[in-house]
Amino acid sequence: MQIKHPEIYSIIESIAQHYRNNIANRYTRPVLTLLPLENAHWLQIEELTEKSDHYRYQGYHLDELYPMIVAMGKFIMLARKQGLHMFKQSAALADGRMSTQDKLFRDMALSNFAANLNVLADAVNKLYVKVVEIDREHAGSRPPILNRYPELNELGRYLVE
Repeated sequence: MQIKHPEIYSIIESIAQHYRNNIANRYTRPVLTLLPLENAHWLQIEELTEKSDHYRYQGYHLDELYPMIVAMGKFIMLARKQGLHMFKQSAALADGRMSTQDKLFRDMALSNFAANLNVLADAVNKLYVKVVEIDREHAGSRPPILNRYPELNELGRYLVE
C-alpha cells in the first residue's frame, strides 16, 4: 500500500532536516559512520533523510517505510550508546587541524548531541504512530502490514535506550 499523506511527508521532512543539520552534520558525520550499523540500515536512513522528494511523487510503501523507521531507531540507540564516547576520542585527534571557529561549532554540536538525539527519537516515534494509524485504518479486517515486521516491537526500546 502506498501512503501519500501530507502529515507523513511533513514529519519525514522535519526528521530529514533535523538529522542533516543536528545529527549527521559535518562535525559528527565522520564519527557516526563508524557506528556498527548494517549497510542496509545506512541505506534506509539515507532513503528516509535524503530522498523525500522522490517519495513525494510516488508515495511511501509501508513495506519500505517500516524498515526505514526501524533503521533510524537502531541508529538512535547506537548513537546514544557509542556515539558520545566515539566523539570524545576523535575530537582530541582533530583539534590540531581545525580552526578556532570550527572547534567551537564542533563543541556545540557535541554538547547538544544527546538532546538532538532525543528530538530525533521523538520525531521518529511520531512518524511511527502516524504510520501505524494509517496502516490500521487501511487494513480494515485484514492484519495490518506492521505485523510483518516483528522488529517494530523493539522500536520503543531503540528510541529510549
